[in-house]
Amino acid sequence: MRAIQLQEYGGPEVLRVVDTGIPEPGPGQITVDVAYTGVNFADLKARAEGYRVPALPYVPGLEVSGHVRALGAGVEGFEVGQEVAALTAGGAYAEVALADATTVFALPSGVDLRTAATLPTVLPTAHALLHEVGRLSAGETVLVQGAAGGIGTVVGQLAKAGGAGAVYGVVSSEAKAKYALAHGYDEVFVGGFGDLGGSGESGESGESKQGFVAQVRAATGGRGVDLALDPVGGDTFRGGLAALAVFGRLVSFGNASSAEPWRVGQPELYGTALGVSGFSILSLAKSAPQALREVAARAFAKVADGTVELPVTAEFPLADAAGAHRLMGARTSTGKLLLRVAG
Repeated sequence: MRAIQLQEYGGPEVLRVVDTGIPEPGPGQITVDVAYTGVNFADLKARAEGYRVPALPYVPGLEVSGHVRALGAGVEGFEVGQEVAALTAGGAYAEVALADATTVFALPSGVDLRTAATLPTVLPTAHALLHEVGRLSAGETVLVQGAAGGIGTVVGQLAKAGGAGAVYGVVSSEAKAKYALAHGYDEVFVGGFGDLGGSGESGESGESKQGFVAQVRAATGGRGVDLALDPVGGDTFRGGLAALAVFGRLVSFGNASSAEPWRVGQPELYGTALGVSGFSILSLAKSAPQALREVAARAFAKVADGTVELPVTAEFPLADAAGAHRLMGARTSTGKLLLRVAG
């Protein structure tokens, strides 16, 4: 089968098309004939830095849609040929992907394979950030970094559907601000500490780094927000803390800036009774797969009933995975990027 493999770390050019063996499912596993593969910022970090890469050579990719190819021993509830979406531990940039059955999902009614490829990572993550981890209550205010990216697009819509009083976003350009305003945001600030609409890399000046905190305070009459969602880390994480209201919560769900892991303690939290939580869908898939399935079911239902949509804004053939990485790395993309593998 064809797959995209990296044999060294580096830029998009290290992604190469190779012919490799077709994986066979072990006990509790499923193989999927891939129709579409989702492109995520974690894939760029894997390629550039070895993020979650166990060894080289390595086939990146975390989510697919397609048809069940084969079932491993003990797998029940699926049939060969069934349309599914799947979260993988890697290996999704390929014609056949391997996944644990616990992270394979039957498609909601009315959802096609192209749309399904946008679901496995983004929808459960967005739902968990707001509800299971963020504990959003009606009337509360939310601040989202990377508001024009895949997760940001869904969070804006879910937050408004969940009764948020106001949803604020941070992006890196006016074009992204316009896009985010069409997906649930009340106000979007340009600049800040970083943005995941494209690569998530930060490189703004010190002056702009102070921008979004002051803008949030101004927009909320000095109060701050109840819930901040941060995929960037570093200075952005600190800014998120500074933008919180009394009793506010911050949920960290990434480190796009590749900064040192954040640490907070009594001096930062005690003064205004702040709370900090973390979320990783890949970690949850390993440690509590049943909890992930429950979150995913709730999140996928929001797509099936029309509450949220995640536009696919660019699609590349599998062989041009490097092109998808260049676009995401350029910080100009919005919504979701896909690789077209079959069909």
